[in-house]
Amino acid sequence: MTGKERILTLLKGQKPDRIPLGFYTVDCDTVSAVLGRKTFVRDKIAQQLALWQGRRSEIVESLRKDTIDFYHKIELCDIITHKDSILPPKNQQWPKAEKIDETTWKDQLGRIYKVSHAGNELVCARDPDTEKPYRPENFPEDIDPATFDQTCFDAFGDVIDEFSDSRFVLAPGYLYAMTLLGGMEKGLAEYIANPELVKAAAKNYLAHDNAMSKKIFRPGFSGVLLGEDYGTTRAPIISPQMFREFCLPIIKARCQNVRQYVDYIFLHCCGNTLPLVDMFIEAGINCLQSLQPQAGMEIGNLREKYAGRMIFWGGISAEILLTGSTADVRKNVKQACQKARKGGIILGPSHSIAHGTPYDNFIAMLDEFEKNCGY
Repeated sequence: MTGKERILTLLKGQKPDRIPLGFYTVDCDTVSAVLGRKTFVRDKIAQQLALWQGRRSEIVESLRKDTIDFYHKIELCDIITHKDSILPPKNQQWPKAEKIDETTWKDQLGRIYKVSHAGNELVCARDPDTEKPYRPENFPEDIDPATFDQTCFDAFGDVIDEFSDSRFVLAPGYLYAMTLLGGMEKGLAEYIANPELVKAAAKNYLAHDNAMSKKIFRPGFSGVLLGEDYGTTRAPIISPQMFREFCLPIIKARCQNVRQYVDYIFLHCCGNTLPLVDMFIEAGINCLQSLQPQAGMEIGNLREKYAGRMIFWGGISAEILLTGSTADVRKNVKQACQKARKGGIILGPSHSIAHGTPYDNFIAMLDEFEKNCGY
């Protein structure tokens, strides 16, 4: 079976020739180690600096070649997402940025960026735009038809063409159901203080995303990957009752829109979302990804409760991959394979293969999976 056939078989409620394997995304140090060369793939600091310096074409060539070469080398991986190789539009204007110190940059719009070594990225620590007051009239429901700039696919388009017959390629879906105006703290307060504002913003974002769909979806996609985080490690960020009121209608409407173009909808969602899973199914989600065992999202229990209604993607602890020994990784992968043999599971890390993951642990994961992936 091809990777594409393997995932389709699982989605239809059957067992393929082996347990499927998928990565949400793989960070630059692992990709570089596999290829034996430096790469822009998931090197978020290097990408941002290059964009500020007008070197987008270098990023395109690296993402195009390195993503294709990486997945040819990692033949065990059955799924390819857009996360490794999608880009900002070619004509996007980047304000000049100056380096303040070794970990800080400031651009001409007053935005402050700080280095996050854990995520290997430049995080916007201050954005003057988020400090302005929002009003419902800022978010009209009737918007001009949006256009998706096809240059965002300058690299990913070649990845789609290369793997659409052999791998299950997921389109970018875009989803903003949990609107957080002005950031997490301020945005959550708005749910209580200004609920109609929150709903107006969410409907505006939905209209924009739905208008883009005609430009996003193209031949070669097997499904779509929506992504939004609704949980902490202990519980959902907002109560299930509030989630049903504010978020579920948006997710349902987004799923109805994208299902015009693809048959299968995947959702990447971190944290403990156990109280929300029934609503994900109600909305039309086929597969839930980013199952964090440390947050109570254990694949065996999820599979037993929701077999036949949803499939699950995860089961290998990203934390163990990052900080454990190779023996710890092998034990974790073997245990995950035992649970996945019952069906309904795509095995994979609980999140990305994060920056700083020891290469020996990555190889141990692949080796142990290959030894134990049979049903």
